Parts: sequence; C-alpha cells; structure tokens
Amino acid sequence: METVKSGFKLILKFLRDADMVLFTVGLISAIYGILLISSVAGIPGASNVSVQIGSLLIGIFLFIIFSYIDIDIIAGKSWVLYIISIFFMLTLIIWGEEQYDNTAWLRFWGIGIQPSEVVKVTFTIIMARTLANYKEKKTLNSIVSLLQILLVFGSMFIIVVWTSGDIGSSMIFIFILVVMLFIAGVKLRWFILGAAGIVALLPLFLDLLARYRDGKLLVRILAPYRGLYEYYIYDVYSDVISRVEWKDAIDQANRSLGAITNGEFLGQGLGKGEFTQKPANAGGIWAQESDFIFSAAGEEMGFVGALLVIALLTTIIIRCVYVGVKSNNALGLLVCMGLATIFIAQTIVHIGMCLGILPVIGLTLPFFSYGGSSLVSSFAALGIVSGIKMRPKPIRFRYL
Repeated sequence: METVKSGFKLILKFLRDADMVLFTVGLISAIYGILLISSVAGIPGASNVSVQIGSLLIGIFLFIIFSYIDIDIIAGKSWVLYIISIFFMLTLIIWGEEQYDNTAWLRFWGIGIQPSEVVKVTFTIIMARTLANYKEKKTLNSIVSLLQILLVFGSMFIIVVWTSGDIGSSMIFIFILVVMLFIAGVKLRWFILGAAGIVALLPLFLDLLARYRDGKLLVRILAPYRGLYEYYIYDVYSDVISRVEWKDAIDQANRSLGAITNGEFLGQGLGKGEFTQKPANAGGIWAQESDFIFSAAGEEMGFVGALLVIALLTTIIIRCVYVGVKSNNALGLLVCMGLATIFIAQTIVHIGMCLGILPVIGLTLPFFSYGGSSLVSSFAALGIVSGIKMRPKPIRFRYL
C-alpha cells in the first residue's frame, strides 16, 4: 500500500512540477500528426503509424527523464557531447543509407535513425554552454572568443554536410547559431560583418553547389526562383539531369500548393484528398508523409486544420521562450532559445516549401511529420525545457 502511495505522490509531483503545457501540446501535435500520416496514400501506412506510435512512447519517456536531469550537469560535459556528436555523425560514412539523394540515415533491423536530428539538440547545449561561459567572463565580443565559437560551429556544420549531404538539416544549425549569438549579446557590428562576408562569398557558394551531386542540390534550393536557377545551372553547369530535376522540384511545389488550395476552409476529409491520396508517380506528392505533411493537413483538414497545426507549434515555441526568460540564468535562457529556434526554423521552412515560396530542401515539421528520430528528439527537447522550468535557478542535481 505504501508503495502505491509513494508512486502516486511521485506522479502528482511530476504533474505539478514539470511543464505540462509543453507536454500536453506536444502530445496533441504528435497525435494529430499520426492521424495525418495514417491518412496519406501511397505509403505503407500501417508500418509508418506503428513506428510513429512507438517513437511517441519513447519520446514521452525521454520527456520525463530529461525533466529530472539538471541541464547544468549535461552542459558541464559539453566537450563530451561534442565528441559524441561528431562520432555519431561519422557513423554515416560507414552505415549511412542513401535516401532522397542524401545519406542522412542509419538503418538497423528496419529501424531508421537520423543522427542530425539528435545532434541539433546536443549542438544547442554545446553552444549554450560556450556562450554562457564567455558571457560570464565578459569576453563574448572578443575576436578570440568569436573565432573559437565559429570553430566549434564550423567543425560541426562541415561534418553534418559532409557525412549526410542533408542541406535542410544543415541550415538549421546556422539559424541556431545566429539566434543564440544575438540572445547572448554579441554586438551588432559582428552580425553586419558576417552578413557582408556571406554576401561576398555567395556566388562562390552557389558555384560550388552547382557542381555538387550533379547540381541536384542547387536545383532544389533555387527551385522557387527560376531566374537564379537559369543563371547558375544553365550557365555554370548545364546538364540534362539538372533540368529534369528542376522540373520535378517545381512540379512538387505546385502540387503541394494545389493540395492546400484544394482543402478550402474545412478540408476534403481524412483519406479523401485529391492530391494527397495519389501516388507520387501519378500526380501525387513525393515524401507526403514527411517533407510535405503540412500540405496533407491543408487539403484534408482545410484552412482550419492547417491553422491548428500552426497554432500548436506556435504555442510550443512561445512556451519554450517563456521558460527561458523565466529561468534567471544565461544557460537556461540560451538552451531554451536555441531549442525554440529549431522549432521556429523547421516550421517556417517546411510550411514555406509546401507553399512553394521556399526551397524544396527536405525538412520535417516537428511533431507532425513521419520520422521517429525527429519525434523522439523533439520530445527530448521539450523535456530539457521542462527541466529548466522545474529548476529556475541552477542546482547541482535533483532526484525524483
């Protein structure tokens, strides 16, 4: 009887102390995503749903675990996180499986793992610890400190691009860095200098992309902007395959936008979408269950369903920011803002792809898209934020 009472008290304590707003909204989002995944035609629906449900259960477990782990302890071993992250990405060289023209996946016994999804979270913690240390020492804006920060970022970014070829996930690391530098208090002049350097090197960068993987990567990035595409592909690297890839990228964006438009206000109903229920090779949308899940929400659930997706994700983002602001320490603020940035960037890019106004670079929508790695790492991120909320001021450890 005492054991039952103790267990009941622990549950009540968790419900009282953990961030149940994040947990509840994340759970609702994941269930909504599973409904959308199960409705999409042309994929092994039952298998994908099983994987997503299993990943959700693992994610809930990690949310609870990370809610009780002091972020100070994790961040205090940032160099260990860095080594583990690099090693994890390097495993793609040996065991990486090619999918959608990149090798971003490890697959064992039918289970796929995307290392970059995990490394986004560890990278956020590493950068938060690094920036918090320099901020505490009041050396954040020194050239030496900034160069060291860029070295950590650059090495991680290069490893992610080199091992996976996943430009979508790689771009998220840039968003994380910029936002965290701004929140930490890096002076405006450094941002201006960095922007000027990017603009100056942009032609070289695009030229390199035009030669990377037969120009396919650049085609996806410039697909919504035909004029730029023609200049850099036709003039720099004219290739028949690239022209076909351009047409496919444009068709993909047009079909996605057509699906969203076809949903009108209330949608066509689950399993009844004109575009979402077609196989990709028959006029449907490629990677409908993952990279274009928002178009499924738009067509089958309509404007109301699409707006609900945005509202749920916005709530999660605002809550992460709120917890960070209330954390009363630089590390907690930076971690929460970095994790919120992941959700913001992926949401904007994913929806932009589905609307045909941003590059088709292949990026999941947090909590909604099919992908166990994405769902598990998203709930782990929420657990970290929940842990920061439970301990507004850093302490060394707190047991259950």
